[in-house]
Amino acid sequence: METELKSLRIDRSQRREREPKAIGKLIAIAIVIAAAAIGAVFAVKKLNAATPVETIQVQSPMMSSAAGEQVVLTATGYIIAAHKIEVASKVNGRVAWIGVDKGDRVQAGQVLVRLEDDEYRAQVVQQQGQLANLEAKLAEDEHGSRPEEIQRARADVNQAKADLADSKATLDRTRQLVSEGVLAKQALDDAQAKYDGDISKVASLQRTLDLAVLGPRKEEIDQIKGQIEQARGALAYAQDQLDNTVIKAPVSGTILDRNVEKGEFITTGFVGDKGAKGYIVTMADLNDLQVELDISQNDLGKLGDRQKGTITTDAYPDRKYPGFIEQVSPEADRAKATVQVKVRVEKPDGFLRPDMNATVVFYNDAPAQPATSSKRVVVVPASAVENGAVFVVVNGRAVKRPVTTSGKSDKGVLIESGLIGGEDLIVNPPAKLKDGDRVEVKQS
Repeated sequence: METELKSLRIDRSQRREREPKAIGKLIAIAIVIAAAAIGAVFAVKKLNAATPVETIQVQSPMMSSAAGEQVVLTATGYIIAAHKIEVASKVNGRVAWIGVDKGDRVQAGQVLVRLEDDEYRAQVVQQQGQLANLEAKLAEDEHGSRPEEIQRARADVNQAKADLADSKATLDRTRQLVSEGVLAKQALDDAQAKYDGDISKVASLQRTLDLAVLGPRKEEIDQIKGQIEQARGALAYAQDQLDNTVIKAPVSGTILDRNVEKGEFITTGFVGDKGAKGYIVTMADLNDLQVELDISQNDLGKLGDRQKGTITTDAYPDRKYPGFIEQVSPEADRAKATVQVKVRVEKPDGFLRPDMNATVVFYNDAPAQPATSSKRVVVVPASAVENGAVFVVVNGRAVKRPVTTSGKSDKGVLIESGLIGGEDLIVNPPAKLKDGDRVEVKQS
């Protein structure tokens, strides 16, 4: 029994070792509870914090005729160059020099690229020599034979006649001797042949003399003249080919893209990604810009011929450009159910660039009707109206009010009912703003 009682004795040393661990746990729990309480306080303060907003004071109602030009349609598209030019070479060759880069402004006639021209210069020299040869031949024929040539031809005729007279005497003497039996008949045949040959020679030389006196025939001169015209055409073609090795700007404008480098080969026949190039530069006149729009077929009826509009870009929304409809496509896009419309930018500047996003707001050109002009409306910024409602500030809180709109103008949205003027209207309301939220006005 005594041994069992000793086993039930409490070990005081183990208790002293465990007490510090229990105290540490209690302290950690207390810290967590305190942090949670502080976080809850901050969360409550954040939930109850006022949302910063921007406000403007709503102006008094005005006649709708004084509210500005009425907006009939808003469309988005892209800035394009009215006339984009792909400058190509008319001859094949290797680029020897290039004098422009992307973004450079050039004038009409300014040299853009020079090609190697040794081969073309040689062809010009060759054609020049051919033409000079034919012109000399023509001059010779037109002036006829020289007096010295005629005298020489006449002397040849006289010499041939003297030889003929001698042959005639020889023939007569030989015939006499043959008849007397002194010479053989063969001697007579030889003398006769010599005499006949001299007769032919005299006749030939006489014709040569006559031609020298008369000069060349008209047909021969006309033939040479035709050859000269052909040679002149060949020379003009060779010179044109040489001139085409210097490639110039066809119009004044801006270089949009440069497709070649020095040493690359230019061709007129084909274009390869890694071989010869076809186009040298792409250029356009940036003072002649349009906005290309795809207008829904349902909205096309709202637009008229040369309808006016105001153009803005996403890059520079504060810059506005007047414009008007310049072209409406004669056919519609069946797949998209749209019609392409091009709007002329009347006063473009250096801020506009091709392929920029652009928005065009079209206005109603028709005069206001008396019944419409007597209606009073409130004009507010478009950024204040969302889903047919606006927010106004009342006693430091946002109050949502439904409104009735009657369209847009160049000054803003026309409100027929829901506002009376003088309210503090929230513009650009935050996406999470709700009716009754506390707000803090940061700008009026």
